[in-house]
Amino acid sequence: MRLAKNDIVNIPNSVSFLRILMAPLLFYFAFTQQPHWFIGVLLFAEFTDVLDGFLARKLQQITDMGSHLDSWGDFIIYSTIAVCAWILWPDILQREIVYFTFIVLSFTLPALIGFIKFRRFTSYHTWSVKFAVVITVTGYILLFTGLSEWPFRVAALFCLYAAAEEIAITLLIRREHVDVRSLLQALKYRRENK
Repeated sequence: MRLAKNDIVNIPNSVSFLRILMAPLLFYFAFTQQPHWFIGVLLFAEFTDVLDGFLARKLQQITDMGSHLDSWGDFIIYSTIAVCAWILWPDILQREIVYFTFIVLSFTLPALIGFIKFRRFTSYHTWSVKFAVVITVTGYILLFTGLSEWPFRVAALFCLYAAAEEIAITLLIRREHVDVRSLLQALKYRRENK
């Protein structure tokens, strides 16, 4: 159930907005070289990413604005993580530059292509992106704490797949939709809009 477009002040949207407000905090911990606090805030930001969607469904407060706010929050946090990681762990990222580049391209290219086609950022929330985010955050933590680099490398491959699916969805659908969970759903929208 979707609420009216003007119902934008609700609990899930507030949680998404809180995630956006964490970006300056992440920058602060990066610039002051506090990696443990950075990782803690990163984990909390990712928790809010799960929480806002859960609350929207549970409280029946799903809105198009909420879907877009969630996507903006994701893009801002992912971009912030990319910049801050260079500040905190430049040697690690230099060593993992190919995989890091794949991950950065995986969230920037779909957003750019969606913006070019629809004149706004898309907000698909595909299952593949959700899975890629879980693997990527796990990979970040393991990489930046020095435990293991292979989950980060595997995450980069999942991110590329998720990006390819989002780009294909953008190219397939004729008008912008929110919450397109898969390429199959996009094909359905395309058939319905003929």
